[in-house]
Amino acid sequence: MSLEVKQSDVFNVIAERHAVKEYQPGLTLPKEHLEQILQAGADAPSSWNLQHWKFLVIEDQAYKDKLLPIAYGQKQIAESSVTIAVLGDLEANRNVEAVFGPAVAGGFLKQEVKDALASQIEGAYQYPQVARDEAIRNGSLASMNIMLAAKALGYDTCPMGGFDSARFVQEFNVPERYVPVMLITVGTAAKPARGSGRLPLDQLTVSNTF
Repeated sequence: MSLEVKQSDVFNVIAERHAVKEYQPGLTLPKEHLEQILQAGADAPSSWNLQHWKFLVIEDQAYKDKLLPIAYGQKQIAESSVTIAVLGDLEANRNVEAVFGPAVAGGFLKQEVKDALASQIEGAYQYPQVARDEAIRNGSLASMNIMLAAKALGYDTCPMGGFDSARFVQEFNVPERYVPVMLITVGTAAKPARGSGRLPLDQLTVSNTF
C-alpha cells in the first residue's frame, strides 16, 4: 500500500506542476525548503556522474530587481520568493577526482576502472560541442528535479529561457566555466495556474523505429 501511495504522490506532483507567472510578492522561502529544493536538483542523474551544474540563488530583492530587465521585464522575477539560475558546467571533466576518488579510496571502484573512465571523459571533452551539450542536457535534468521538488513542497515554479544570457553572465559575474541553462522562479502562486494542453501520446510516440 505504501508503494502505491508513493507512486500516486509522484504522478500527482507531475500532473499538478504548471508554469506560474504571478506570485504573491514579499514572501520568503524558508531556508530548509530552499535547501530541500536545491538538494533535489543536486540529486539528479548526470553523464559519468560528473554533476554538470551550479545553482545561482537569487533571493535578495536588489538582485531580483537587477535581474528583471535582463529577463525582459517578466514580473515573476521580482515577485517570486527566489529565482534559481541553473548553470551548466562546461568543464565538468575537472570533477573526475572529486567524483571517483572517494569511490576508489572506499574500495567501491578499482583504480584501473577510474583511469579508464577519466581517459574516456577527457577524450570526449576535447570537443567543445560535447561539453556544451552535456552542460545543457544535465543542467536540464537538475532543473526538472528542482521544479518537481518545489511543487511537492507546495510551491510553484516557472522555467524561463527568455532572458539575455550574455548580459546575465556579465552582470552576475558568471565564470566562463558555466553556461546559463535556464532561470527558475519559485514562490507561492497569486492565483491557480492554468493547465496547458498536451498532445496525445499517439502523436508523440513511435514504436521501435520510424
